[in-house]
Amino acid sequence: MTGPQVAVPAGPAPRPHPSHQLLAGRTVLITAAAGTGIGFAAARRCVEEGARVIVSDKHERRLDEAADQLAAIGAERPLAVPCDVTSQAQVQQLFDTAIAEYGQLDVVVNNAGLGGDTRLTEMTDEQWATVLDVTLTGTFRCTRAALLHMIPRGAGVVINNASVLGWRAQAGQAHYAAAKAGVMALTRCAAMDVAEHGIRVNAVAPSLAVHPFLAKVTSEELLTDLASREAFGRAAQTWEVASVVAFLASDYASYLTGEVISVSSQHP
Repeated sequence: MTGPQVAVPAGPAPRPHPSHQLLAGRTVLITAAAGTGIGFAAARRCVEEGARVIVSDKHERRLDEAADQLAAIGAERPLAVPCDVTSQAQVQQLFDTAIAEYGQLDVVVNNAGLGGDTRLTEMTDEQWATVLDVTLTGTFRCTRAALLHMIPRGAGVVINNASVLGWRAQAGQAHYAAAKAGVMALTRCAAMDVAEHGIRVNAVAPSLAVHPFLAKVTSEELLTDLASREAFGRAAQTWEVASVVAFLASDYASYLTGEVISVSSQHP
């Protein structure tokens, strides 16, 4: 008979591993890649793995700053295209611009999402609709654009950013959790729609990846509590999530499709 699982004390996080050129010669588009979160970490990892990268975000100043930072570690400055994923016209312009520049897209990472912290009884229709439009419908718009480009080529990879909240319950997260659960279902169904074309569609579901922006919109008390529940006693670093994204984008994941990979140190 085993006792209750106890989280180990928080220790130093591991250091990022060196490049293995997993994505050499690939062209990767990443949404919501400005700032300090998972999107930028994924863009950095893809550059380090040898990919040509297109970064997108609705915040133009931060987007340019992100492209400058990526240029410092890559062979060229990434193409930076402003895009609000709630606009179909802007999504189409993003893909048209990227394809015109590079000829093709091998990988699309849908990272754009919007959260909040509101109890359901206090949530307005507008709050619900806004989170769903960015997080779920925005992912749908970009996935559709990606697949329409990839199907004629008979190849491609789409990676969606979900969340363990698509499985777990947390107060104040009804809109975000519902949207992320929708991203999981969208991922699985899209994968079945395009498997015959040799296209893979998967998702990552991080539990807690701490970065400066998250710290600004979430209380330190809540972050400490959530981190204490993880088996390693700490939150993930954004690069740890990005490494799983790079794996899914690479040929090492050639038989994976329709899967949601939990990037977490505790089971859903």
